[in-house]
Amino acid sequence: MAGAWIKWVQDKQFIGVDSTNHGIVISSPGDNCIGVKPSDLLLLALGACSAFNVPDILRRKGQTLTGLEVHVTAENQEDPPWTFQHFHLHFIAKGKGLSEEAVAEAIRISEEDFCSVAVTLKLGVPVTHSHEVVEAG
Repeated sequence: MAGAWIKWVQDKQFIGVDSTNHGIVISSPGDNCIGVKPSDLLLLALGACSAFNVPDILRRKGQTLTGLEVHVTAENQEDPPWTFQHFHLHFIAKGKGLSEEAVAEAIRISEEDFCSVAVTLKLGVPVTHSHEVVEAG
């Protein structure tokens, strides 16, 4: 089972820690903005997850990749809770003699076969929650 935890620091600042114990600062835009916006974490996760296997797939296809960038954009509703309506990923693959067909296939395989974030978003899974109250001492 995947897991992560979020701890409030102060104001609108939090620390998030993933299942491998790596941390990230999360905050809202404003005067004390020292972290990533919570909604942007979803864009980062989608982009990173979709790109993650592309280098290995291209290497196995005999392609020489020297750089890879993914620019993720999203359309939001104008009113709260500003739900995402559409995501777009633009991949920029750099290399020597890269086949456009091989790059397109590597992106498709990485996104559709290996990226849990992209597949989950496409499915529209339910989100549930629970809570507990602890008396401060």
